[in-house]
Amino acid sequence: MLNRIILLLSLQISLLGTTHGGNVLIWPVEGSHWLNVKIIIDELINKQHNVTVLVASGALFITPSSKSSLTFEIYKVPFGKERIEEVIKNFVLTWLENRPSPSTIWRFYQEMAIVIKDFHMVSRALCDSVLQNQQLMERLKKGKFEVLVSDPVFPCGDIIALKLGIPFIYSLRFSPASTVEKHCGKVPYPPSYVPAVLSELTDQMSFTDRIRNFISYHLQDYMFDTLWKSWDSYYSKALGKPTTLCETMGKAEIWLIRTYWDFEFPRPYLPNFEFVGGLHCKPAKPLPKEMEEFVQSSGEHGVVVFSLGSMVKNLTEEKANLIASALAQVPQKVLWRYKGVTPATLGANTRLYDWIPQNDLLGHPKTKAFITHGGTNGIYEAIYHGIPMVGVPMFADQPDNIAHMKAKGAAVDVNMNTMTSADLFNALNTVINDPSYKENAMRLSAIHHDQPVKPLDRAVFWIEFVMRHKGAKHLRPAAHDLTWFQYHSLDVIGFLLLCVATALLLVIKCCLFSYQKFGKTGKKKKRE
Repeated sequence: MLNRIILLLSLQISLLGTTHGGNVLIWPVEGSHWLNVKIIIDELINKQHNVTVLVASGALFITPSSKSSLTFEIYKVPFGKERIEEVIKNFVLTWLENRPSPSTIWRFYQEMAIVIKDFHMVSRALCDSVLQNQQLMERLKKGKFEVLVSDPVFPCGDIIALKLGIPFIYSLRFSPASTVEKHCGKVPYPPSYVPAVLSELTDQMSFTDRIRNFISYHLQDYMFDTLWKSWDSYYSKALGKPTTLCETMGKAEIWLIRTYWDFEFPRPYLPNFEFVGGLHCKPAKPLPKEMEEFVQSSGEHGVVVFSLGSMVKNLTEEKANLIASALAQVPQKVLWRYKGVTPATLGANTRLYDWIPQNDLLGHPKTKAFITHGGTNGIYEAIYHGIPMVGVPMFADQPDNIAHMKAKGAAVDVNMNTMTSADLFNALNTVINDPSYKENAMRLSAIHHDQPVKPLDRAVFWIEFVMRHKGAKHLRPAAHDLTWFQYHSLDVIGFLLLCVATALLLVIKCCLFSYQKFGKTGKKKKRE
């Protein structure tokens, strides 16, 4: 037994590598993105690393604290948090009003283009506020950082890393321009079976689906070419040499993707892409006393957990009453995270909370279902604890996330814009009473837990790996060194076509020559 314990400890040390106190710089993004990177930060601090976070003065959720062992470098930006809130609000509302479908997808991209241009203005202001702050840049240079961890939703982290002469790592679910992983990361995206991001398709596509998928890819390429490539001149100016956003992003040492094969459909990836989905998940802790009493009062029926995430604080009165009416009809007790006015149709079985310990509730043995907006964090907590879901997706990756869970048999969805009370009630009734949903949720949970290294440990390992080796160039494919026509072998195809054309031309010339020479001789002999 002692030998086995020593062997297991040795294996864990070999997998996680040796650690040393290093200096890590973070370029974060607001909202749930910050929650993910904060988990990584806490683990890095636990392993004796010094972590510094660059925070804009108008930050919404990233709140510096003097009690934290984390260092915050606050830089002044020319706007307050109201500006960031406005951009986020416009993004959400535009998406809700123009949710893409086969018939509206072009209109969707047109409307989103307007919002993205506004988003770019804010992003560039954030970037300028750091790069043009000479005192801040000098402090960062003196900080002797060994790696920068960046969320590419806000461009600039990579520029700062290159300015400081340090390697950088991306942490993301997918990029804001979903073609970045394809164009800049060089990940293969065969449209025949890999669904385009945001398409809400699966890997089992009909002929019509493949047409839609093919069009989605090309529309996203068009968006990337017209909107995100506008950053090329900014990157060239900032780095003092001709370059592009894509070329710079391609220099990332590791891409930490916040999903895993319990969520993703099988598809090709590259060795410098690592999956760390669910890195924030953990065993459930005991609930607060009052909440535990309410949960226990549910008896054999159990409870339903309902949250639309941190970004949606309230709903219209009509929508809130519609939802409350549906929840009042189920035999389960319902814990609903909601800050709006109490709905008139709220049932005695439903309690409203400004905040709920979502992970702890999903891990409670009495929880039967989770009504979710489809954020990656919430979905992974449900996967971790094996809880079936009712998806009420609204914007960004949420519809796509729920489509993944539906395809895997762990969720049903309802449309927030068009649903009735009956729709929500029936969806909830289905996932609770049809045992296949619970079975599928438990199957995904088993896959998630059956990993040789935990997602958080894997994320920290690769950050430390880059710090130890000053990069991970051996994992970077040679595709980054090729032009687009070399990558697609267009030069080779062109050369081979030229060879074939030359050979055909020679054959034709020889035939014509032979005909002219021997044909005339034959005619002459005939006349004689």
